[in-house]
Amino acid sequence: MALPLKLEHRIGVQTPSEAIWPMLEDIAGWSAWNPLYPKAEGKLAFDSVLTLEVAIPGERPRTIKPTITDWTPNEQIIWRLSLFWGLLRSTRYIEIESLGDESSIFSNGEIFEGPLLSLMSKGQKKAIKAGFTAFGEAVRDRAEAGWRARSKAAI
Repeated sequence: MALPLKLEHRIGVQTPSEAIWPMLEDIAGWSAWNPLYPKAEGKLAFDSVLTLEVAIPGERPRTIKPTITDWTPNEQIIWRLSLFWGLLRSTRYIEIESLGDESSIFSNGEIFEGPLLSLMSKGQKKAIKAGFTAFGEAVRDRAEAGWRARSKAAI
């Protein structure tokens, strides 16, 4: 049996976590800015099932229906997904680590496990990582632009 595989992207964001969180908790609003999930429905609640169109670079978009297993405001969202009758399972996480009043680290990644994991190619892994990178960069860009706009308005 293959060992679990973790793919992750981390990026610095020049805003507090409180400036990032509203974007993440508004799952229905992801379609306005999120390149990895251009269509998203559902609510942030324990055991809530989301309907997400995932657009991994180089692949046709597909719909997934993960279940939220945990979430903490301004910190994290975690969901699980089981595919191919449980032969491929994943735990997806989106995390914000506060570094102070004006900076954070945004991480998003996935831990894959199950007998079908050995069939995942290097190209698929690279494409998934590229999707995580696009998501992280979109979060950074949108959060920083919104934070700068709010800061200028307050002056």
